[in-house]
Amino acid sequence: MPEIARLQSVATAVPPHVIGQRDAAEAARGGFAARYDDFGRLARVFESSGIRKRHLVRPLDWYLAPLGWAERNAVYLEAAGALFHEAATRALEGAGLRAADVDTVVTVSSTGVATPSLDARAADQIGFRADLERVPVFGMGCAGGVSGMALGARLAVSRPGTNVLVVAVELCTTAFRLDKLTKENIVATALFADGAAACVLRAGGAGGIAAVEMAGQHTWPDTLDVMGWAVDDEGLGVIFDRAIPPFAEARLAPAIDAILGRGGLRRADVDRYACHPGGAKVITALERALSLEQGSLDHEREVLADYGNMSAPTVLFVLERVIAAGLPPRTLLTAMGPGFTASGVALRTAA
Repeated sequence: MPEIARLQSVATAVPPHVIGQRDAAEAARGGFAARYDDFGRLARVFESSGIRKRHLVRPLDWYLAPLGWAERNAVYLEAAGALFHEAATRALEGAGLRAADVDTVVTVSSTGVATPSLDARAADQIGFRADLERVPVFGMGCAGGVSGMALGARLAVSRPGTNVLVVAVELCTTAFRLDKLTKENIVATALFADGAAACVLRAGGAGGIAAVEMAGQHTWPDTLDVMGWAVDDEGLGVIFDRAIPPFAEARLAPAIDAILGRGGLRRADVDRYACHPGGAKVITALERALSLEQGSLDHEREVLADYGNMSAPTVLFVLERVIAAGLPPRTLLTAMGPGFTASGVALRTAA
Protein backbone atom coordinates (compact mmCIF):
# COMPACT_ATOMS: atom_id res chain seq x y z
CA MET A 1 0.00 0.00 0.00
CA PRO A 2 1.50 3.37 -0.97
CA GLU A 3 2.56 5.73 1.79
CA ILE A 4 0.45 8.80 2.47
CA ALA A 5 1.50 12.08 4.06
CA ARG A 6 -0.13 13.01 7.34
CA LEU A 7 -0.58 16.50 8.71
CA GLN A 8 0.99 16.64 12.18
CA SER A 9 0.38 20.25 13.20
CA VAL A 10 -0.67 23.72 12.03
CA ALA A 11 0.42 27.00 13.65
CA THR A 12 0.14 30.71 12.91
CA ALA A 13 1.91 33.95 13.81
CA VAL A 14 1.25 37.67 13.31
CA PRO A 15 3.37 40.80 13.85
CA PRO A 16 2.73 43.07 16.87
CA HIS A 17 1.29 46.20 15.28
CA VAL A 18 -2.51 46.21 14.92
CA ILE A 19 -4.69 48.70 13.05
CA GLY A 20 -8.47 48.90 13.06
CA GLN A 21 -10.15 49.22 9.69
CA ARG A 22 -11.58 52.64 10.52
CA ASP A 23 -8.13 53.94 11.35
CA ALA A 24 -6.78 52.40 8.16
CA ALA A 25 -9.49 54.18 6.17
CA GLU A 26 -8.65 57.51 7.78
CA ALA A 27 -4.94 57.06 7.10
CA ALA A 28 -5.68 56.20 3.47
CA ARG A 29 -7.94 59.24 3.18
CA GLY A 30 -5.14 61.46 4.43
CA GLY A 31 -2.69 59.92 1.98
CA PHE A 32 -4.85 59.74 -1.14
CA ALA A 33 -7.98 61.95 -1.05
CA ALA A 34 -6.34 65.29 -1.90
CA ARG A 35 -4.54 63.78 -4.91
CA TYR A 36 -7.07 61.28 -6.22
CA ASP A 37 -10.53 62.53 -7.21
CA ASP A 38 -12.10 59.08 -7.20
CA PHE A 39 -10.95 58.21 -3.69
CA GLY A 40 -14.30 58.97 -2.04
CA ARG A 41 -16.09 56.34 -4.13
CA LEU A 42 -13.35 53.75 -3.84
CA ALA A 43 -12.99 54.27 -0.08
CA ARG A 44 -16.21 52.36 0.46
CA VAL A 45 -14.15 49.18 0.07
CA PHE A 46 -12.80 49.78 3.58
CA GLU A 47 -16.34 49.34 4.91
CA SER A 48 -17.43 46.51 2.60
CA SER A 49 -14.23 44.46 2.96
CA GLY A 50 -15.45 42.46 5.95
CA ILE A 51 -12.30 43.40 7.89
CA ARG A 52 -12.29 44.73 11.46
CA LYS A 53 -8.55 44.86 12.09
CA ARG A 54 -5.21 43.82 10.61
CA HIS A 55 -1.65 43.15 11.76
CA LEU A 56 1.28 45.13 10.33
CA VAL A 57 5.05 44.68 10.60
CA ARG A 58 5.61 48.37 11.17
CA PRO A 59 3.73 51.21 12.93
CA LEU A 60 1.34 53.15 10.73
CA ASP A 61 3.65 56.17 10.40
CA TRP A 62 6.26 54.05 8.60
CA TYR A 63 3.86 53.46 5.69
CA LEU A 64 3.13 57.18 5.33
CA ALA A 65 6.78 58.14 4.73
CA PRO A 66 8.49 58.06 1.31
CA LEU A 67 9.87 54.55 0.78
CA GLY A 68 11.94 52.88 -1.92
CA TRP A 69 12.43 49.28 -2.91
CA ALA A 70 15.60 48.87 -0.81
CA GLU A 71 13.92 50.13 2.37
CA ARG A 72 10.87 47.96 1.87
CA ASN A 73 12.90 44.83 1.21
CA ALA A 74 15.14 45.46 4.22
CA VAL A 75 12.03 45.41 6.41
CA TYR A 76 10.88 42.26 4.63
CA LEU A 77 14.15 40.47 5.43
CA GLU A 78 14.01 41.42 9.09
CA ALA A 79 10.29 40.98 9.83
CA ALA A 80 9.66 37.96 7.60
CA GLY A 81 12.57 36.21 9.27
CA ALA A 82 11.07 36.83 12.71
CA LEU A 83 7.64 35.56 11.62
CA PHE A 84 9.22 32.52 9.98
CA HIS A 85 10.92 31.66 13.26
CA GLU A 86 7.76 32.13 15.34
CA ALA A 87 5.41 30.17 13.08
CA ALA A 88 7.93 27.36 12.52
CA THR A 89 8.68 27.01 16.23
CA ARG A 90 4.99 26.79 17.10
CA ALA A 91 4.33 24.18 14.39
CA LEU A 92 7.25 22.07 15.58
CA GLU A 93 6.09 22.28 19.18
CA GLY A 94 2.62 21.21 18.06
CA ALA A 95 4.12 18.16 16.36
CA GLY A 96 6.35 17.32 19.34
CA LEU A 97 9.52 17.98 17.34
CA ARG A 98 12.69 20.04 17.57
CA ALA A 99 14.15 22.04 14.70
CA ALA A 100 16.92 19.43 14.46
CA ASP A 101 14.25 16.84 13.61
CA VAL A 102 13.30 18.64 10.39
CA ASP A 103 14.59 16.99 7.23
CA THR A 104 13.02 19.30 4.61
CA VAL A 105 11.67 22.83 4.82
CA VAL A 106 9.41 24.38 2.16
CA THR A 107 9.37 28.17 2.43
CA VAL A 108 6.58 30.01 0.62
CA SER A 109 6.78 33.79 0.17
CA SER A 110 6.11 36.26 -2.66
CA THR A 111 6.25 39.68 -0.97
CA GLY A 112 10.00 40.24 -0.90
CA VAL A 113 13.31 38.97 -2.21
CA ALA A 114 15.60 36.94 0.05
CA THR A 115 18.76 35.36 -1.31
CA PRO A 116 19.85 33.45 0.75
CA SER A 117 16.24 32.47 1.42
CA LEU A 118 14.39 32.97 4.70
CA ASP A 119 14.98 29.37 5.84
CA ALA A 120 18.75 29.73 5.40
CA ARG A 121 18.75 33.02 7.31
CA ALA A 122 16.83 31.40 10.18
CA ALA A 123 18.78 28.13 10.20
CA ASP A 124 21.35 28.84 12.91
CA GLN A 125 18.98 30.63 15.27
CA ILE A 126 16.20 28.07 14.99
CA GLY A 127 18.53 25.06 15.08
CA PHE A 128 18.12 23.32 11.72
CA ARG A 129 20.62 20.60 10.81
CA ALA A 130 23.37 21.22 8.28
CA ASP A 131 21.94 18.55 5.93
CA LEU A 132 18.49 20.17 5.83
CA GLU A 133 16.90 20.16 2.37
CA ARG A 134 15.65 23.69 1.59
CA VAL A 135 12.91 24.32 -0.97
CA PRO A 136 12.04 28.03 -1.38
CA VAL A 137 8.86 28.75 -3.39
CA PHE A 138 8.19 32.18 -4.92
CA GLY A 139 5.41 33.58 -7.09
CA MET A 140 2.32 31.62 -5.96
CA GLY A 141 0.81 34.55 -4.08
CA CYS A 142 -2.48 33.76 -2.33
CA ALA A 143 -2.38 30.16 -3.59
CA GLY A 144 0.98 29.57 -1.93
CA GLY A 145 -0.27 28.14 1.36
CA VAL A 146 -2.23 25.36 -0.34
CA SER A 147 0.42 24.72 -2.99
CA GLY A 148 3.14 24.67 -0.34
CA MET A 149 1.27 22.04 1.66
CA ALA A 150 0.77 19.96 -1.49
CA LEU A 151 4.49 20.16 -2.28
CA GLY A 152 5.41 19.33 1.31
CA ALA A 153 3.15 16.27 1.23
CA ARG A 154 4.78 14.98 -1.96
CA LEU A 155 8.24 15.49 -0.48
CA ALA A 156 7.20 13.63 2.66
CA VAL A 157 5.90 10.69 0.63
CA SER A 158 9.14 10.58 -1.37
CA ARG A 159 11.08 9.91 1.85
CA PRO A 160 8.83 8.13 4.37
CA GLY A 161 9.69 8.76 7.99
CA THR A 162 11.20 12.20 7.39
CA ASN A 163 9.71 15.43 8.74
CA VAL A 164 8.73 18.17 6.31
CA LEU A 165 8.13 21.67 7.62
CA VAL A 166 6.13 24.07 5.41
CA VAL A 167 6.25 27.79 6.28
CA ALA A 168 4.29 30.50 4.45
CA VAL A 169 5.29 34.10 5.26
CA GLU A 170 3.88 37.19 3.58
CA LEU A 171 4.44 40.87 4.32
CA CYS A 172 1.83 42.34 2.01
CA THR A 173 1.86 45.74 3.73
CA THR A 174 5.43 46.44 2.61
CA ALA A 175 3.86 46.93 -0.84
CA PHE A 176 1.48 49.71 0.28
CA ARG A 177 2.11 52.56 -2.18
CA LEU A 178 1.07 56.18 -1.64
CA ASP A 179 2.49 57.04 -5.08
CA LYS A 180 0.08 54.71 -6.94
CA LEU A 181 -3.18 56.57 -7.59
CA THR A 182 -5.05 53.56 -8.94
CA LYS A 183 -8.16 51.59 -8.06
CA GLU A 184 -6.22 48.35 -7.46
CA ASN A 185 -3.81 50.11 -5.10
CA ILE A 186 -6.69 51.51 -3.01
CA VAL A 187 -8.27 48.05 -2.84
CA ALA A 188 -4.94 46.51 -1.79
CA THR A 189 -4.57 49.13 0.93
CA ALA A 190 -8.00 48.16 2.25
CA LEU A 191 -7.44 44.39 2.19
CA PHE A 192 -3.86 43.30 2.73
CA ALA A 193 -2.04 42.48 5.95
CA ASP A 194 0.96 40.55 7.28
CA GLY A 195 1.26 37.10 8.82
CA ALA A 196 2.79 33.63 8.75
CA ALA A 197 1.65 30.05 9.12
CA ALA A 198 3.41 26.70 9.26
CA CYS A 199 2.60 23.01 9.24
CA VAL A 200 4.45 19.74 9.67
CA LEU A 201 3.93 16.71 7.41
CA ARG A 202 5.25 13.17 7.71
CA ALA A 203 4.64 9.97 5.74
CA GLY A 204 4.89 6.53 7.27
CA GLY A 205 2.95 5.34 10.28
CA ALA A 206 -0.44 6.40 11.56
CA GLY A 207 -1.71 9.27 13.66
CA GLY A 208 -1.57 12.97 13.00
CA ILE A 209 -4.42 15.38 12.48
CA ALA A 210 -5.39 14.25 8.97
CA ALA A 211 -4.07 12.43 5.92
CA VAL A 212 -3.30 14.36 2.75
CA GLU A 213 -5.51 12.37 0.39
CA MET A 214 -4.73 14.19 -2.86
CA ALA A 215 -3.73 17.57 -4.26
CA GLY A 216 -3.84 19.40 -7.56
CA GLN A 217 -3.82 22.69 -9.43
CA HIS A 218 -5.70 24.25 -12.31
CA THR A 219 -4.29 27.19 -14.27
CA TRP A 220 -6.62 29.05 -16.60
CA PRO A 221 -5.12 30.07 -19.96
CA ASP A 222 -4.69 33.74 -20.87
CA THR A 223 -5.07 34.92 -17.27
CA LEU A 224 -1.65 36.36 -16.43
CA ASP A 225 -3.26 39.77 -15.96
CA VAL A 226 -5.70 38.71 -13.23
CA MET A 227 -3.29 39.09 -10.30
CA GLY A 228 0.39 39.68 -9.67
CA TRP A 229 3.15 42.17 -8.91
CA ALA A 230 4.62 44.97 -10.99
CA VAL A 231 8.14 45.99 -9.91
CA ASP A 232 9.67 49.46 -10.10
CA ASP A 233 12.11 51.61 -8.15
CA GLU A 234 9.56 52.23 -5.38
CA GLY A 235 8.87 48.53 -4.79
CA LEU A 236 6.14 46.03 -5.62
CA GLY A 237 2.86 47.26 -7.05
CA VAL A 238 -0.27 45.13 -7.05
CA ILE A 239 -1.88 44.02 -10.32
CA PHE A 240 -5.65 43.42 -10.35
CA ASP A 241 -6.65 43.75 -13.98
CA ARG A 242 -9.85 41.74 -13.66
CA ALA A 243 -12.51 41.56 -10.97
CA ILE A 244 -11.79 38.35 -9.07
CA PRO A 245 -15.22 37.66 -7.45
CA PRO A 246 -17.13 37.28 -10.76
CA PHE A 247 -14.23 35.29 -12.21
CA ALA A 248 -14.35 32.90 -9.26
CA GLU A 249 -18.12 32.58 -9.36
CA ALA A 250 -18.14 31.78 -13.07
CA ARG A 251 -15.08 29.58 -13.39
CA LEU A 252 -14.00 28.02 -10.10
CA ALA A 253 -16.41 25.07 -9.95
CA PRO A 254 -15.16 23.33 -13.14
CA ALA A 255 -11.58 23.78 -11.94
CA ILE A 256 -12.37 22.22 -8.55
CA ASP A 257 -14.19 19.39 -10.33
CA ALA A 258 -11.07 18.75 -12.42
CA ILE A 259 -8.76 18.82 -9.39
CA LEU A 260 -10.98 16.44 -7.41
CA GLY A 261 -11.56 14.23 -10.44
CA ARG A 262 -7.86 13.47 -10.75
CA GLY A 263 -8.12 11.91 -7.29
CA GLY A 264 -11.31 10.04 -8.07
CA LEU A 265 -13.44 12.47 -6.04
CA ARG A 266 -16.44 14.72 -6.65
CA ARG A 267 -17.64 17.87 -4.92
CA ALA A 268 -20.35 15.76 -3.27
CA ASP A 269 -17.56 13.89 -1.46
CA VAL A 270 -16.32 17.06 0.26
CA ASP A 271 -17.74 17.70 3.74
CA ARG A 272 -16.14 21.07 4.32
CA TYR A 273 -14.21 23.59 2.23
CA ALA A 274 -11.44 25.63 3.83
CA CYS A 275 -10.97 28.53 1.42
CA HIS A 276 -8.59 31.44 1.17
CA PRO A 277 -10.72 34.47 2.17
CA GLY A 278 -9.51 37.04 -0.34
CA GLY A 279 -12.25 39.50 0.61
CA ALA A 280 -15.91 39.59 1.59
CA LYS A 281 -17.09 39.55 -2.02
CA VAL A 282 -14.70 36.72 -2.86
CA ILE A 283 -16.10 34.59 -0.01
CA THR A 284 -19.66 35.14 -1.25
CA ALA A 285 -18.55 34.26 -4.78
CA LEU A 286 -16.90 31.06 -3.51
CA GLU A 287 -20.10 29.99 -1.77
CA ARG A 288 -22.08 30.54 -4.94
CA ALA A 289 -19.51 28.83 -7.16
CA LEU A 290 -19.33 25.75 -4.94
CA SER A 291 -23.11 25.61 -4.37
CA LEU A 292 -22.74 26.20 -0.64
CA GLU A 293 -25.32 27.83 1.61
CA GLN A 294 -24.62 31.51 2.05
CA GLY A 295 -22.80 31.97 5.34
CA SER A 296 -21.35 28.45 5.44
CA LEU A 297 -17.77 29.73 5.05
CA ASP A 298 -17.94 31.10 8.57
CA HIS A 299 -14.33 30.53 9.60
CA GLU A 300 -13.21 32.30 6.42
CA ARG A 301 -15.24 35.38 7.34
CA GLU A 302 -13.88 35.31 10.91
CA VAL A 303 -10.27 35.09 9.76
CA LEU A 304 -10.80 37.89 7.24
CA ALA A 305 -12.38 40.07 9.94
CA ASP A 306 -9.59 39.47 12.44
CA TYR A 307 -6.54 39.45 10.16
CA GLY A 308 -7.40 40.73 6.66
CA ASN A 309 -5.93 39.11 3.57
CA MET A 310 -2.39 37.95 4.40
CA SER A 311 -2.00 36.17 1.04
CA ALA A 312 -0.47 32.66 1.25
CA PRO A 313 -0.71 32.01 5.03
CA THR A 314 -4.37 33.01 5.32
CA VAL A 315 -5.90 29.68 4.33
CA LEU A 316 -3.86 27.97 7.06
CA PHE A 317 -5.37 30.40 9.59
CA VAL A 318 -8.74 29.12 8.34
CA LEU A 319 -7.61 25.50 8.62
CA GLU A 320 -6.42 26.11 12.18
CA ARG A 321 -9.94 27.19 13.12
CA VAL A 322 -11.58 24.33 11.25
CA ILE A 323 -9.34 21.89 13.14
CA ALA A 324 -10.19 23.53 16.47
CA ALA A 325 -13.90 23.18 15.67
CA GLY A 326 -13.45 19.53 14.64
CA LEU A 327 -12.40 18.35 11.20
CA PRO A 328 -15.12 16.51 9.25
CA PRO A 329 -14.24 13.30 7.35
CA ARG A 330 -13.02 15.18 4.24
CA THR A 331 -11.93 18.83 3.97
CA LEU A 332 -10.75 20.52 0.79
CA LEU A 333 -8.30 23.41 1.19
CA THR A 334 -8.47 25.71 -1.77
CA ALA A 335 -7.02 29.05 -2.85
CA MET A 336 -6.53 31.07 -6.01
CA GLY A 337 -3.41 32.99 -6.91
CA PRO A 338 -1.30 34.47 -9.71
CA GLY A 339 -1.12 32.42 -12.83
CA PHE A 340 -4.18 32.55 -12.58
CA THR A 341 -4.28 29.31 -10.62
CA ALA A 342 -6.53 27.37 -8.26
CA SER A 343 -4.83 25.01 -5.82
CA GLY A 344 -6.51 22.29 -3.80
CA VAL A 345 -5.53 19.80 -1.08
CA ALA A 346 -7.95 17.16 0.24
CA LEU A 347 -7.56 16.15 3.89
CA ARG A 348 -9.06 12.99 5.41
CA THR A 349 -9.34 12.79 9.17
CA ALA A 350 -6.78 10.42 10.65
CA ALA A 351 -8.09 7.00 11.63
